[in-house]
Parts: sequence; structure tokens; C-alpha cells
Amino acid sequence: MVNEKDALRLQSPVKHIGVLTSGGDAPGMNAAIRAVVRKSVYHGLRVSGIRHGYAGLMAGEIEEMDLGSVADIIQRGGTKLYTARSPEFLTDQGQELGVAMLQKHDIDALVVIGGDGSFRGARALSHRGVRTIGVPGTIDNDLPCTDYTIGFDTAINTAIDAIDKIRDTATSHERTFVIEVMGRNAGDIAVISGLAGGAESILIPEAPYDMDQIIDKLERGVERGKRHSIILVAEGVGKGMKIGELIGQRTGWEVRVTVLGHLQRGGSPTAFDRALASRMGAMAVDLLIQGETSMMVGIKGKKMIATDIDAALDSMREVDLSIYELAGILSI
Repeated sequence: MVNEKDALRLQSPVKHIGVLTSGGDAPGMNAAIRAVVRKSVYHGLRVSGIRHGYAGLMAGEIEEMDLGSVADIIQRGGTKLYTARSPEFLTDQGQELGVAMLQKHDIDALVVIGGDGSFRGARALSHRGVRTIGVPGTIDNDLPCTDYTIGFDTAINTAIDAIDKIRDTATSHERTFVIEVMGRNAGDIAVISGLAGGAESILIPEAPYDMDQIIDKLERGVERGKRHSIILVAEGVGKGMKIGELIGQRTGWEVRVTVLGHLQRGGSPTAFDRALASRMGAMAVDLLIQGETSMMVGIKGKKMIATDIDAALDSMREVDLSIYELAGILSI
């Protein structure tokens, strides 16, 4: 009698799955890779890792993986498969070369772990007949159709830890600090870490800000005896250094600026990111076994979902402005 696991393998339209990471790295990508590999092996499917994203795909940097290939990586930041950006893959010639490499290695499906640029590459391959599933991996949390992306939780915890440390020295020296966080054109990192870190003001690209109001809040704080403040700036707003210079010019105070930068991308992923990545990677394999393609894995509430990748890329991701407004109220 054929058991359920073997039945799924026999019915699966895919026999060999490739997995790659592309774009900016995010903590938890390794956990997603591990899930894709082990879920594939569990179902008796072949699985290969593609190094250096789409650039590595075109170059044929493809190696078959097994259970041991992903041992002891769930707790590691970065990506075991490395990552790269590839302008060449945006061209028809680059995409045709990618398809040819997959065919050469008998890979009939691909799991792409990355952000919106990576998903556009996955969509292009799906339009060329390659079964593809996208797994959202980016600290920016800027993809629609999912509450969280892999790496976001770790990034905000890294940011909060830095804010707490900077507040200690800001208190000691009675200074105002401007802290610039990542997020590209999204303000999620700034909003959540600003709320959790007690920032006095948060500047995000999704909401207009009034420098007069920011200065007024700072000066009112000084009048009531407050001797330090934290201004959090999302990189999509502009350079933290310029914001700091402007505040200093307007107030005459000594303002210090810290740019957290790529510090937010590194480090061991949180338990939340490890679990999320594991669930998403496993679901990607399940979708391929079920014959799905050109889909994006996501999470809404506690439920895992799948969305058409075209619909996802054509949608707009919006920051929760109610959280932004709450942060402003609590920082009065």
C-alpha cells in the first residue's frame, strides 16, 4: 500500500526543485533554505541550491543538496547560498540563459527567496514556463499580501537594541540623537522600532512631517526638564545626517547622528523569523507539489496564504499608520 507521502511524490508534477536567494540578505533566509531542502527530501524529490541568485543561475552555479547540506544553519544570519544583484537577468537574453541552465540541470521548479525585485525575476521565469514560488525575504517588510517578511522581526530587534544603547549615552550627555534606520521606501522598521524604543519623533516616507512641529516638541521637552531625545528617520525620507544638521542649526544644540545601516541585516534570526521562514519554505514546496506556479507565500494573522505573484507585485504595501499615530501620541 502506498502511504500518503509516497502518493504525493508520485502525483507531484515536479521532481527536482531549485532554490535561490536574491537581492538584499535577511536573517532567516537560511531557515527558509533548510525548510525547502528538507521538505523536498521528505517527499522524495531532488533539490538543488543555486548560489549567488540569478547571476549564479545564469553562470550555472548549481549544486544538488541533501539533508546534511543544511545542517546547523537555522540559527545563522545571511544566506548559505549567497546573494547578488544581476542587471543582466532583467534582459530577455539573461532570462533565456537562466531557463536553459535549469533545463540543463533537469530542474523543473524554482523557489525564490527575496524581495520584490527577486519576485519580478521569478515572474519572468514563470512566464517562460518555469514553475516558480516566491518566499518573501527582506528586512524592509515592504511586500504586499503578507503581514511579515522574513528578516523584519530580527531587524527591528536589532534596531531597538541600538536605540536603547544610544539612549543611554544620550541621557548621560544630555543630547539629541538622530538615528537613521533602513527600510528603503517603507517605514515599517522605523515605525515599530520607534514605538518600541520610545522615540520622540519618527520620520517615514508614508507620512508628511513638519520640522517646525518636531523642533517645537523638542523645545517643549527641554522646558519641562527633558535633557535628551531620539529622532528616528527611515532612509526613504532622506539622510539622517541632513536631518541632524537641520535640527542643530534650528536649535543651536549639539546633535549626534547614527546610521545603523547594514548592521540591521546581520545577526542570528529571532525565533519568530526562524519559525516564519520554516513555515514559508515548507509551504513553497507544498504548492509546487500541488501543481501551483507563479505564487507568493505569505502570512495573514496566524494563517499561511498563497497569492498570485502578479497580483502581489501589482499591489501597494501600506504601513499601518495607526501604529505611527500611536507612537506620536505616546511621545508627547
